[in-house]
Amino acid sequence: MSERKKKVALWDAESRGVYKRLLSYSAKYWPVLLIAIIGFVVDGGALALFTQKLQPIMDSLLTKKDPYLIRWMPIWIILIFLVRGIAIYVSNYGMGYVGRNVVQTMQRDVFGAYLRLPVTYFGNEHSGHQVSRITFTSEQIAGASTDALKVAVTEGVTVIGMFVVMVHTSLYLTTALLVLVPAIVLITTAVSRRYRVISRRIQGMMGSVTGTVEEMLDAHREVRIYAGQEQAAQRFREVSGRARYLNMKIVATSAFSGSTVQTVASFALAGMVFLASRPAVIASISPGVFIAVLTAMGGMLSSLKRLSNVQSTIQTGISAAENLFALIDTPPEVDHGTHVLERTRGDLHFDNVGLIYPRTNTEALVAVDLHCKSGSVTALVGRSGSGKSSLVSLLPRFNEPSSGRVLLDGADYETYTLPSLRKQISWVGQQVVLFDGTVAENIAYGELAAASEREIIAAAEAANAMEFIERLPKGIHSQIGEGGNMLSGGQRQRIAIARAILKNAPILVLDEATSALDTESERLIQQALQRLMKDRTTLVIAHRLSTIEHADQIAVMDHGKIVERGTHSELIAIGGHYAALHRMQFNERPVAIVAD
Repeated sequence: MSERKKKVALWDAESRGVYKRLLSYSAKYWPVLLIAIIGFVVDGGALALFTQKLQPIMDSLLTKKDPYLIRWMPIWIILIFLVRGIAIYVSNYGMGYVGRNVVQTMQRDVFGAYLRLPVTYFGNEHSGHQVSRITFTSEQIAGASTDALKVAVTEGVTVIGMFVVMVHTSLYLTTALLVLVPAIVLITTAVSRRYRVISRRIQGMMGSVTGTVEEMLDAHREVRIYAGQEQAAQRFREVSGRARYLNMKIVATSAFSGSTVQTVASFALAGMVFLASRPAVIASISPGVFIAVLTAMGGMLSSLKRLSNVQSTIQTGISAAENLFALIDTPPEVDHGTHVLERTRGDLHFDNVGLIYPRTNTEALVAVDLHCKSGSVTALVGRSGSGKSSLVSLLPRFNEPSSGRVLLDGADYETYTLPSLRKQISWVGQQVVLFDGTVAENIAYGELAAASEREIIAAAEAANAMEFIERLPKGIHSQIGEGGNMLSGGQRQRIAIARAILKNAPILVLDEATSALDTESERLIQQALQRLMKDRTTLVIAHRLSTIEHADQIAVMDHGKIVERGTHSELIAIGGHYAALHRMQFNERPVAIVAD
């Protein structure tokens, strides 16, 4: 077997497995699915029955003027199409019900996978592809899981019904189909393979389109300030143009399939006419027989054409399902912890810790040894990229140490379950993350949702946030918009601090938590943080050294290593890295602005 044939066989086996798994989502709704399939069978059977009635209509009703048929045939026709109409409604509604439920279930599974995946996963792929899986890719599976089944059953029953009508009416004329069947099989096989290849490429391209739009929306201010409209438009034209090109390939393949089936069908029809017009046969075939067989063959050909095109829907759905199942099957965050940590004392020790990012093979931390005593304040300072954020990211196990250990209360923190470990940590970052909802919902977020209104207000007051919250239309129940876009940067920061205050965790991480505040607010927040940090183990990432002069210890980092450690006065006395940073911040001369 050639390499190409082996690859095709492997693809076919994989595709069958994926499709079988996809259909299992539909199988959960088997009662509705069964009713819908019965409706499709009735639909196809009713059409075949009407076609079979064409012979008596032509030969007995119109030619012989049979009074019985003259009376009852119109009623039969109405009943046939009434039954067919009811069957079409029931089956289409049933399939629509199953399809939307399958899409919703798949979207929930994908969203659930995102919630379980390790933090490192999200840095390895563009967010546009991640969003596209839920907004675009998951929608593609509805066609393969329900619409394709609908076409397969309806048109399959129609083909079988029309074939039975043809055989029952005239076996001799039915032999014309011998030209059609082998050609249809070859066309369907070739088209199926092409659909599969193109559909896989379309999944990735739609993620690029979504990502380009997201980038423009997130950076709309920068686009306008730097006059980047044309550049943004050009980039979108490129990615959307590639998506259009691939979709046109699907259209072209579908059109080629339909036109080829139509051409082959003309040979079958011509063959039937040829057989019916033979001198030895033409006198024995009535107009009713010929019309019934001709109509049955026409109906069969239309159904075969739709069956050949259903490959587009199936292959698109299989490609989408492969993408989604690959994500769903991605291993979640590793959690080998067996002990539930109720409340830590906060004694934290980084013991010879190293960290290498696998994707770039970058050594972010090198043999870091740092002891943070319970209730102490440790400040991390250094240039950007020195490893400060990498070090604190180990605390909630967003990253795992490549070497060394992190000890919490004297035990390796990997022995604690992830949920119980993260419950011990409050985090206020420089990049404030708020959600579309009310002030109260953002302060009492997640596990804090059960907090009372009084507790929420107390946390907001401690963060100096009630000063502006009281001026909002509905106080703490006021909507703040997507990402808190109805608030200023300082107001968003104070809500994030209030959230950390409400959590009341024994370990506190502050990543430039006061960077977005004005001077007055910063003073009040510093007072609140001083109270909050009491009896808590606190790690502070700071660029403004004035905010950490009273820290119990200051660790100066450079190239992933701790190069200096001590109190503010000790490090100033040493005259090393910290002293140099201090001189840069406090001895800079302001630039004079001279007016004309």
